[in-house]
Amino acid sequence: MNESRLIVGIGELLWDLLPEGARLGGAPANFSVASARMGNHAVILSRVGRDEFGHKAIEELDRMPIDASQIEIDPVHETGQVDVRFEQGEPQYSIHEPAAWDFLELTDAWVQLAERADALCFGSLAQRCCESRQTIQTLAAQTKSGCVRIFDVNMRAPFYSGEILQESLELATVVKLNQTELPEVLNLLGLPMEEAGNRELQRVGAQRLLDEFPMLDLIAVTRGAGGSLLVRRNEWNDHPGYPVTVSDTVGTGDAFTAALVHFLLQGADLATLNRAGNRWGSWVATQTGAMPKLPESLQAELMTATSAK
Repeated sequence: MNESRLIVGIGELLWDLLPEGARLGGAPANFSVASARMGNHAVILSRVGRDEFGHKAIEELDRMPIDASQIEIDPVHETGQVDVRFEQGEPQYSIHEPAAWDFLELTDAWVQLAERADALCFGSLAQRCCESRQTIQTLAAQTKSGCVRIFDVNMRAPFYSGEILQESLELATVVKLNQTELPEVLNLLGLPMEEAGNRELQRVGAQRLLDEFPMLDLIAVTRGAGGSLLVRRNEWNDHPGYPVTVSDTVGTGDAFTAALVHFLLQGADLATLNRAGNRWGSWVATQTGAMPKLPESLQAELMTATSAK
């Protein structure tokens, strides 16, 4: 069951400037690190500057079980940085621009990876500039028919639009978004939904996306401490989440997505996917930063506990 797969995350690699100091992050990078910790060959496709933050990013990733060999070095633009503050426990972001990851360059090596990938994860934030947007969408279109293509909606104002959402959803087989993003996405697509908190309406909203985009197979709606909802055309599963003492929520959704994809590739049912996503996401919430240290004993415990109801 625990077969290693080639999983690719493409997009932003940046430093979260938290109150306690700088921590490496960026949704595709967080996703890729978590995927690697689950035993996969996970590759991050991104771009950093020729600066101290860029050097430190490569140095830090080299200590993790992730393949960072394809990260590009930008001779002009700085490594991405984000100012992070917390309001009522939820992170608020001020994203510096431009950044090196706004200029992802399509290469033959990247195309070859996309063609071989079992899963490819991309988001909306990294598509804020046309260069990276074109590169990401080209790679998603180059994947094989059986590749799981995950669109991780990451709506950071003002860096998204209905056009980006439409184009990305047309390329994806799986969509992950949170309960606040769901009605906003539907409204931008002309499929209005008024409420975010009602669970029945969330199922209805997810079904609208499935009806509108025939290539989609699965919608994941996360609710923070309230767990998550998974919806397919003919089935759904609702998980209440696991109660934990939260340190911060940076990277929790990315760990959720990584676990979801890992067990999806193993052929797991929706209940298992939901347990896996919530267990990994809740563990990251107990830590500081998006890529916390993970002892081998705890890694094994998380993987084993996923199959337990």
